[in-house]
Amino acid sequence: MVTLEPLRADHADALLAFERENRAYFARTVPDRGDAYFTPEGFTERHRALLDEQHARVCRFHVVLGEDGELIGRVNLMDLVDGSAELGYRVGEQAAGRGVATAAVAQVCRLAAADYGLTSLTAVTTLANPASMRVLARNGFTRVENTTVGGQPGVRYQRRHLGAAPGSP
Repeated sequence: MVTLEPLRADHADALLAFERENRAYFARTVPDRGDAYFTPEGFTERHRALLDEQHARVCRFHVVLGEDGELIGRVNLMDLVDGSAELGYRVGEQAAGRGVATAAVAQVCRLAAADYGLTSLTAVTTLANPASMRVLARNGFTRVENTTVGGQPGVRYQRRHLGAAPGSP
Protein backbone atom coordinates (compact mmCIF):
# COMPACT_ATOMS: atom_id res chain seq x y z
CA MET A 1 0.00 0.00 0.00
CA VAL A 2 1.30 3.42 -0.93
CA THR A 3 0.11 6.84 0.13
CA LEU A 4 0.26 10.09 -1.84
CA GLU A 5 0.72 13.38 -0.04
CA PRO A 6 0.69 16.79 -1.65
CA LEU A 7 4.21 18.23 -1.74
CA ARG A 8 4.96 20.43 1.28
CA ALA A 9 7.91 22.52 2.40
CA ASP A 10 8.81 19.98 5.10
CA HIS A 11 9.32 17.26 2.44
CA ALA A 12 12.44 19.05 1.14
CA ASP A 13 15.11 17.15 3.11
CA ALA A 14 13.63 13.70 2.45
CA LEU A 15 13.03 14.53 -1.20
CA LEU A 16 16.60 15.73 -1.75
CA ALA A 17 17.94 12.57 -0.06
CA PHE A 18 15.65 10.45 -2.28
CA GLU A 19 16.79 12.23 -5.46
CA ARG A 20 20.48 11.93 -4.53
CA GLU A 21 20.17 8.27 -3.56
CA ASN A 22 18.46 7.42 -6.85
CA ARG A 23 20.27 9.78 -9.24
CA ALA A 24 22.28 7.11 -11.06
CA TYR A 25 19.29 4.75 -11.15
CA PHE A 26 17.02 7.38 -12.72
CA ALA A 27 19.71 8.47 -15.19
CA ARG A 28 19.60 5.00 -16.77
CA THR A 29 16.19 5.73 -18.29
CA VAL A 30 15.48 9.48 -18.05
CA PRO A 31 17.62 12.56 -18.64
CA ASP A 32 19.63 13.61 -15.58
CA ARG A 33 18.57 16.78 -13.77
CA GLY A 34 22.10 18.22 -13.72
CA ASP A 35 24.54 18.84 -10.88
CA ALA A 36 23.01 22.14 -9.75
CA TYR A 37 19.71 20.41 -8.92
CA PHE A 38 21.43 18.21 -6.32
CA THR A 39 23.12 21.02 -4.38
CA PRO A 40 21.34 22.21 -1.23
CA GLU A 41 20.97 25.71 -2.71
CA GLY A 42 19.77 24.55 -6.12
CA PHE A 43 17.35 22.05 -4.64
CA THR A 44 15.94 24.52 -2.12
CA GLU A 45 15.34 27.06 -4.88
CA ARG A 46 13.65 24.47 -7.12
CA HIS A 47 11.55 23.10 -4.23
CA ARG A 48 10.30 26.59 -3.40
CA ALA A 49 9.44 27.19 -7.07
CA LEU A 50 7.45 23.93 -7.17
CA LEU A 51 5.50 24.95 -4.08
CA ASP A 52 4.77 28.34 -5.68
CA GLU A 53 3.45 26.59 -8.83
CA GLN A 54 1.33 24.31 -6.69
CA HIS A 55 -0.05 27.25 -4.70
CA ALA A 56 -0.96 28.93 -8.01
CA ARG A 57 -2.74 25.68 -9.03
CA VAL A 58 -0.64 25.44 -12.18
CA CYS A 59 0.75 22.07 -11.08
CA ARG A 60 0.05 19.43 -8.43
CA PHE A 61 3.05 17.69 -6.91
CA HIS A 62 2.92 14.63 -4.66
CA VAL A 63 5.34 12.47 -2.73
CA VAL A 64 4.79 8.72 -2.60
CA LEU A 65 5.18 7.19 0.85
CA GLY A 66 5.65 3.49 1.56
CA GLU A 67 3.98 1.52 4.33
CA ASP A 68 6.58 2.72 6.83
CA GLY A 69 6.11 6.37 5.84
CA GLU A 70 9.42 6.52 3.95
CA LEU A 71 9.51 8.65 0.80
CA ILE A 72 9.83 6.14 -2.07
CA GLY A 73 8.69 8.15 -5.07
CA ARG A 74 6.97 11.15 -6.49
CA VAL A 75 4.10 11.69 -8.88
CA ASN A 76 3.27 15.03 -10.43
CA LEU A 77 0.65 16.69 -12.57
CA MET A 78 2.13 19.59 -14.51
CA ASP A 79 0.67 22.38 -16.57
CA LEU A 80 -2.99 22.04 -15.59
CA VAL A 81 -4.89 23.69 -18.45
CA ASP A 82 -8.42 23.18 -19.80
CA GLY A 83 -9.03 19.97 -17.86
CA SER A 84 -5.75 18.36 -18.87
CA ALA A 85 -2.26 17.95 -17.41
CA GLU A 86 0.98 16.11 -18.01
CA LEU A 87 1.76 13.24 -15.66
CA GLY A 88 5.28 12.60 -14.42
CA TYR A 89 6.45 10.06 -11.85
CA ARG A 90 9.48 8.29 -10.49
CA VAL A 91 9.91 5.52 -7.97
CA GLY A 92 13.19 4.81 -6.21
CA GLU A 93 15.27 1.75 -6.99
CA GLN A 94 14.50 0.08 -3.65
CA ALA A 95 10.75 0.22 -4.38
CA ALA A 96 10.94 -0.64 -8.10
CA GLY A 97 9.21 -3.75 -9.37
CA ARG A 98 6.72 -3.94 -6.50
CA GLY A 99 3.73 -2.22 -8.10
CA VAL A 100 4.43 1.12 -6.41
CA ALA A 101 4.41 3.18 -9.63
CA THR A 102 1.24 1.45 -10.88
CA ALA A 103 -0.54 2.13 -7.58
CA ALA A 104 0.70 5.73 -7.35
CA VAL A 105 -0.37 6.53 -10.91
CA ALA A 106 -3.80 4.96 -10.26
CA GLN A 107 -4.19 7.14 -7.15
CA VAL A 108 -3.17 10.32 -8.92
CA CYS A 109 -5.58 9.56 -11.77
CA ARG A 110 -8.40 9.35 -9.23
CA LEU A 111 -7.25 12.58 -7.55
CA ALA A 112 -6.94 14.30 -10.91
CA ALA A 113 -10.57 13.57 -11.71
CA ALA A 114 -12.19 13.89 -8.29
CA ASP A 115 -10.19 16.67 -6.63
CA TYR A 116 -8.57 18.62 -9.46
CA GLY A 117 -11.37 18.46 -12.05
CA LEU A 118 -9.17 17.05 -14.79
CA THR A 119 -10.56 14.95 -17.61
CA SER A 120 -7.39 13.81 -19.40
CA LEU A 121 -3.69 13.27 -18.82
CA THR A 122 -0.69 12.87 -21.06
CA ALA A 123 2.64 11.28 -20.21
CA VAL A 124 5.93 10.67 -21.98
CA THR A 125 8.60 8.07 -21.39
CA THR A 126 11.79 7.02 -23.09
CA LEU A 127 11.92 3.81 -25.08
CA ALA A 128 14.64 2.77 -22.63
CA ASN A 129 11.99 2.56 -19.90
CA PRO A 130 9.67 -0.37 -20.67
CA ALA A 131 8.61 -0.52 -17.01
CA SER A 132 7.12 2.96 -17.32
CA MET A 133 5.30 1.94 -20.49
CA ARG A 134 3.74 -0.97 -18.59
CA VAL A 135 2.67 1.31 -15.72
CA LEU A 136 0.92 3.64 -18.15
CA ALA A 137 -0.79 0.79 -20.02
CA ARG A 138 -2.01 -0.77 -16.75
CA ASN A 139 -3.56 2.57 -15.86
CA GLY A 140 -5.53 2.98 -19.07
CA PHE A 141 -3.12 5.20 -21.01
CA THR A 142 -2.92 4.71 -24.76
CA ARG A 143 0.18 5.18 -26.87
CA VAL A 144 -0.46 8.13 -29.19
CA GLU A 145 2.83 9.07 -30.87
CA ASN A 146 6.58 8.78 -30.91
CA THR A 147 8.50 11.72 -29.49
CA THR A 148 11.82 12.57 -27.88
CA VAL A 149 12.50 12.96 -24.19
CA GLY A 150 15.64 14.90 -23.37
CA GLY A 151 17.07 13.98 -26.76
CA GLN A 152 16.24 10.29 -26.34
CA PRO A 153 13.63 8.40 -28.38
CA GLY A 154 10.37 8.21 -26.51
CA VAL A 155 6.63 7.70 -26.63
CA ARG A 156 3.71 9.96 -25.69
CA TYR A 157 0.69 8.42 -23.97
CA GLN A 158 -2.75 9.80 -23.21
CA ARG A 159 -5.59 8.87 -20.91
CA ARG A 160 -8.97 10.43 -21.51
CA HIS A 161 -12.09 10.04 -19.41
CA LEU A 162 -10.32 10.01 -16.04
CA GLY A 163 -13.56 9.40 -14.20
CA ALA A 164 -13.94 6.00 -15.90
CA ALA A 165 -12.07 2.88 -14.87
CA PRO A 166 -9.01 2.03 -17.00
CA GLY A 167 -10.09 0.22 -20.13
CA SER A 168 -13.60 1.73 -20.11
CA PRO A 169 -14.81 3.51 -23.26
